[in-house]
Amino acid sequence: MSDFAFATDIMQKTNELNKELQGKGVFAHDLYLKVKSFQIKLTLFAKQMSNENFAHFPLLKTQSVNATSAQRYSGHITGLREELARRFADFNAMEHEFDLQKSPFSYDVESVADELQMELIDLQADNALKSSFEKKPLIDFYESLYPEKFKNIKEFARKMFVLFASTYICEQTFSSMKINKSKNRSLLRFKPTSCLKNQHKQLRA
Repeated sequence: MSDFAFATDIMQKTNELNKELQGKGVFAHDLYLKVKSFQIKLTLFAKQMSNENFAHFPLLKTQSVNATSAQRYSGHITGLREELARRFADFNAMEHEFDLQKSPFSYDVESVADELQMELIDLQADNALKSSFEKKPLIDFYESLYPEKFKNIKEFARKMFVLFASTYICEQTFSSMKINKSKNRSLLRFKPTSCLKNQHKQLRA
C-alpha cells in the first residue's frame, strides 16, 4: 500500500508539471523556469524522504513506511531528477539566453554577444522603454522595438520565442487535421447527399 501511495503522489506531481508545459502562449523561458523549479523540488523531496519526512506526499503520509522503503523512495526521486536533467540538458545550456530575454534591463552588457552590446546599452538607457517593458507582455515589448535601432535584439528575441513550445502548436494542428480527415467526418459529410438520393428514388417510385 505504501508503494501504491508513493506512486500515486509522485505521478500527480509529474502530471501537474506536464500540464504546465503545454498550451498556447507558453514560451521556452517559461518552460525552463518550470522544469528548473521542479528539479529543485525533487531535490528537496529526496532529502526529506530519506529523513522519513513525507510532508509533500499526502497519500504516503497516511501509510506506515519503514526506513528501508523511505530510502528506496528517495532513490526513485533522485533517479527522476537525474532523468529530467538529462532530457532537458538543452535548457541548462541556454540559461544565459533565457536570462537576457526575460531581464534585458538588468543583464550585464559585457556578457552578451558583440553584435548585441551597443543595442543593449541603448535599450537599458531608455527609461521609456523600461517603463514599457514593465507594462507589456514580453512578446509585445520586443515586437514594439524599432527594427532600425534594435535589429539584432529583435532577431535574438524572435529566435528565442519560437523554441520548444512551438512543437505543441504543431502537434495540436496535426491532431485537428487528422480528425477532419477521419472516416467518421467523411461519413457525416456525405450523409446528406445519400439522404437526398434515397428521397429522390422514393418520389420516383
